Formats: sequence, C-alpha cells, structure tokens
Amino acid sequence: MKRILTIAMLALMVLGNANAEDNNVIGKQNIKLKSRMMTPEALWAMGRIGGVEASPDGQKVVYQVGYYSVKANKSRQVICVMNADGSEQRQLSASSGSAAGKSETDPTWLDNETIAFITGGEIWSMKADGSERKQLSKTDGKVEGFKFSPDRTKVIIIKSIDFNEIIKKNPDDLPKATGRRVTDLMYRHWDHYVESIQHPFLATVGDGLTIATDCIDILEGEPYECPMEPFGGIEQLAWSPDSKTIAYTCRKKKGTDYATSTDSDIYLYNISTRETKNLCKSEGYVAPQSDPSKTKANQAVNKNTANENPGYDQNPQFSPDGQYIAWQSMARDGYEADLNRLCVYSLANGSKWYLNWKSDVEAFCWAPQPTAKGKKPAKVKTTDPLFYFLSVWHGCNNMYMVSQKREVYQMTETWDDWTSIQMANNGQQILATRQSLSTPTDIYMVTPPVKKQATKINQISFENKHILDQLTFGKMQQYWVPTTDGKKELVWVMLPANYEEGKKYPTLLFCEGGPQSPVSQFWSYRWNFQIMAANGYVVVAPNRHGLPGFGQEWKEQISGDWTGQCMDDYLSAIDFAADSLPFVDRNRLGAVGASFGGFSVYYLAGHHNKRFKAFISHDGAFNLESMYTDTEEVFFSNWEYDDAYWNKNRSARASKTYENSPHKFVDKWDTPILCIHGEKDYRIVYNQGMGAFNAARLRGIPAELLIFPDENHWVLKPQNGILWQRTFFDWLDRWLK
Repeated sequence: MKRILTIAMLALMVLGNANAEDNNVIGKQNIKLKSRMMTPEALWAMGRIGGVEASPDGQKVVYQVGYYSVKANKSRQVICVMNADGSEQRQLSASSGSAAGKSETDPTWLDNETIAFITGGEIWSMKADGSERKQLSKTDGKVEGFKFSPDRTKVIIIKSIDFNEIIKKNPDDLPKATGRRVTDLMYRHWDHYVESIQHPFLATVGDGLTIATDCIDILEGEPYECPMEPFGGIEQLAWSPDSKTIAYTCRKKKGTDYATSTDSDIYLYNISTRETKNLCKSEGYVAPQSDPSKTKANQAVNKNTANENPGYDQNPQFSPDGQYIAWQSMARDGYEADLNRLCVYSLANGSKWYLNWKSDVEAFCWAPQPTAKGKKPAKVKTTDPLFYFLSVWHGCNNMYMVSQKREVYQMTETWDDWTSIQMANNGQQILATRQSLSTPTDIYMVTPPVKKQATKINQISFENKHILDQLTFGKMQQYWVPTTDGKKELVWVMLPANYEEGKKYPTLLFCEGGPQSPVSQFWSYRWNFQIMAANGYVVVAPNRHGLPGFGQEWKEQISGDWTGQCMDDYLSAIDFAADSLPFVDRNRLGAVGASFGGFSVYYLAGHHNKRFKAFISHDGAFNLESMYTDTEEVFFSNWEYDDAYWNKNRSARASKTYENSPHKFVDKWDTPILCIHGEKDYRIVYNQGMGAFNAARLRGIPAELLIFPDENHWVLKPQNGILWQRTFFDWLDRWLK
C-alpha cells in the first residue's frame, strides 16, 4: 500500500550450505557462489538485522538477526551481541542443545550485563554472554511484546484477547462450524480475520526479575486494540522516566468508524490511580459527524478541530526529564500519507508545538539534556541538540538534528536510507541502522558533529560481508528528468552488473507502490534492484508525483489523480531513458510494480502506445469500483479516490478516477502480462489479480497468473520467495531477451 526449478536443482546454483543447517538448526549460511551474479538463493541466504539496542553504559550492543532456510521453508530469529566498536560479535541463541532451533526475539537490556527477550511466547533473561538463562513470565506462551519500567519494578506485556464485537462467536454446540457471522466492517485486517485484538497488561516484577502472573489490563473493558494493527509494536507505548505513568497509542474506534478513520491518539495512564487522559483531545471534545462514504467530510480541518490532532498520532517518547512527550502526528483524519510531524506536548500545561519541517519525520529520539557540573541548573545553548530524527528528502532517508532553538540541521548526506535511530554511550553517540539499493541493513555508531567537525560514521556490523564480497553489483546513477507540468523528477538508474560500454540492455520501468512510498535507497528481498541488475537489466526508478521527499504539494498531487500526472511522469522517465541513455534498448522495455505500482502496470498496459514489450503486476488494483468495497481500510479509498463510486454528485476528480480504472481499457491491451497475487491479501484482494489475468486471456493476450494461497500483500515464505524471483525473470527473459 516490493523458479520453477526443484530444490534439487537449487543446489547446483548455491553450494556450501551453512553448518547450522546440517543439524537442522537454521542459522547463518556460509554459502559459496559459483557466479558473481546475485541469485534468489544468495538473496535468501542473507541475514536480516532487526531490533538493535545499546547497553545503558554504551559498551555493548544487542541485536536480532533473521535467518532463512529455503529447504525447510522456515525462518529463525536469533540474538547477537557485540562491543560498541563492533568487536567480539557473537550469537547468543543456541545452535545445539535443548534450546537449539528456537526463535528468540525482542532483545532489550535490563542492566549492563542482563538481556531480556522473548522465546516460546514468554519473557526470559540471560547474561550478555548467553549464560544464566531464566524464564521470567508464565503466561502460557501469550507474550507478544514487553517493556520494563525504568525502575524495573513493573513491566508492560502485550497479549491478545478474544474479540467478538464484529465477528460473533459461534454457538458452543457447533464446535466444527467454520462460518463467520460478520456484523460490521473491519472484520478482517491485512491478512487475518479480526477475532482477537492486542491489549497492554501491567505486571509487577519481583525478586530475581520474576514477573507476577496476575496483571492489570490497561484497556480493561475497552474493545480497542493497542498496539494498532497491522504493523504497530511495543514502540507505540512508553514509560515515563519516574515509572509512574505509561503513554500509549490507540485508535478508540471499531467497525465502520475504525475502517473509515485514521484518528488515533496518545493516552496517558496513571499507574496509581488507573486513570487515563487523552493528550490529543481537549476535555469535552466531540468529534464531528461525517458520512463515512464521503471523504470530503473528513478532509476539513477547521478552527474548531485544528488543535485536536484528528489524524494518526503514534509512537510516544518521554523527554529525559519527564516534562514532555513527543510523538509522530498527522493533521487530517482519513489521510494515511499526511505530513508526519513531530509533536511536542508539555505535561505541565498541555501546550503543544510542532516541528517546522518540509518532509515526514520517519523516526526520532530525544537528545540527552545538558547536565550541570555543580548544583546550579545546566546552561542550555541554542546549538545544543533537542532531537535527532530521520527523514526522506530527494530519494534518501538521512539523519537530522533539531537544536534547542528548534532549528534543523542535516547530519548525513549520503545515498543511503537510515532506518532506525537511538541514543547510546550516555548520549555521546547515536546507534543507528542503514541500508541502500546496494547494501542490506547493517548497524552503525554515529558521533554527532561537534562545533565545526563533521558527523562521524562507524560501521560496526558486517552481517552479510561473506556473501557481498562474492558478488558484483550494478552501479547506480541519478538523473533529474523534466515532467510534463514543467517540473523535474528524480530518477534512479541501476546499470546491469555485467555492464559493458557500448552495449544496449533490456530495461525495466519500476513503478512504486503506496501510492506515497518513496523510491529511496531501500534494500528489498523481493523488489531488489541488484538482482535485476544481475539478470542483465537496466532499472529505471522514477520518484514520480505522489512520493514524499519533494515537498507536500508534490506528494499530495496524486490523491484523486491516480491516472494523470503520475502516469505522465512514468512515461517521461522511460522516454528519457530510451532517448538519452545509450545503454537502454528502446525495443526491449518492460514495466513492473506492486500495489499501486501494480495498478500502474495495469493502467499502462492500456495506455503505453506500444512502448513496452512485457508487464508484471504484483498485488495491483485492477477494478477500482470493486477495490473501493473490497479493501478493509476504507479511509484509504475515501481519500485517494475522492469519493464513493455510487454517489451521484461525486466530485469531478472521483469521476475521473473511476472512469480511468484499468479494467475499462482491457480492449487496448496488446502486450504480454504476468499477474501475481496473494490470496491472504486483504488490502488489495486477490480477485483483482485474477480479474486482470482472466481478462487478458479472454482477450487473447499472452498472460500468466502466479497465485499464492498462503501469502498476503507481501511474499514471506522462503520457497515462495524463490518461486517469485524465478517466475519474475523467466517471464521477462521470455519477452525481453
């Protein structure tokens, strides 16, 4: 909203499986490649770094890595630790014995020598060398997330509870009945039917960090989820420094109200009184009533509601002194791609201020507060940092600093995507993760600039160096291409890994999803530009209208105009490549994309004037009238389409959207197309992909359908991922080589 061969043949392409797999324990794979070209097997052999955290004294770093076995079609999450300079890296999760093979996740430091984590649905602890493992919780395997209080006397535990508000519980005398009696919207979300929701529970921590079995449901009796589906986690809750209050994120709506709104809020829960306060709504506030099928009623932010935070508010963090809370905040209800601002709230008087910044705040952390050497309060300089944050601008997600004077300074300027950020080493350094179109995620220790010194960046993990050193990657180029409205779009161009001067290559137009997701320096295990380069393709990836990182006007242009300027931008980019780049073969062009990118492919199939020789659409919207009522998050359709299709007095933009739905131009299709879809995709339902494939075949167009009964909007299982890649390149090679 990123083949047909047998497993036996796979061994001919990738040799030297990991020793860990020899004893059926999934672990790091020390593969030896027969070629310097990236393969799907090499991609799936890479370790994937997850959560990262520095010890309180900043001397060590604990982190999570996911390893995948294609043979077993499974994954395993392990916990690793290293010194803050990257030395003495070691895996703590067992490779032998009774604990071998089990996933261990969510590592966090309890003190400088003790790590808490989840395994088997329970909270455990261990020493930083992996010894003295001890089970702390006893919940019958129900722990899905946790966060200890700063004083270690309490812990928040995330657990799921039964939820029968929307899907009614079947009668007890019909235990084998499979039907679901649905009474309202949001009966399924992302990839599952909503028959349970998560709640945060508060438990007491006793001697030896043992967690009491009796606990308090912070949302007891409330039919709302926390964290929020489908991607929210423990980052949506925060402890105050004094361990007396909890800030949490919640969208206190259900059914149709939930499906048509993005209005989540930040709540403050007092542990001693069990009272809850909404920090986003003033006392006595009553939300305006609106027609859920008409987005216009939700778009207005008038003087009566402008200060009531009607959009997404999430991910609270207390200031080090506990006097403020900051969180990410959107201004408009129903608009999931609104400007993601940094909101700062004073607990003393309830006042708020918002960071004045040109793009989305993707992640942030408080800077340490100045400390006094004596008894007097520390003197704060206007240049002292207040926050550090990540934000995308011109196709790169870089690191920024906010001063005490609320001025923004850019700290990094590389062609990379920084993906997480937190303080380390008593506030002297920043622990962060980074990736790019040519490098998977690794861990870095960043020293902020002091006076006139530059930011210092030190890479401390090299998780996949043993694989990357065996590969030859394509080189990336950047162009600014004129658009038909008199502006310019940034276009990334990836050269083939085996590029030779003077040779022409088949070329792929990459169509981004979202529709407001950036074409930045992302590393994907499916839509991976380097594996496309390894297969001999040039990749042209435009940052068309609708993408963040070029100002809010550029990003918002696409809403209500899915088939206008952004489609012209795609054609401008591929025409520029065909006309101006000598290595692009204009007679061998293809277009590929997923989600909105898949929709783009379906639309271009009827409007490309014979530019392309092959198309691939993954989880794309094909029939927008059907899509409006098929998708579960109705607020998205309301905003992006501008109106419901059945409203007779709908806006001109809405009429244009429905009149230009791709399914209405199948009569103009003339190019081979591969349709891919997951049957558990409830965001863009699989009937969209089937409909496109069926239409193509009925029209006599060469077409194939790759359907995954067990995948959602993504492809997550290893063998499905390999099948996806092989089918992808088999199709392209057939028509472009």
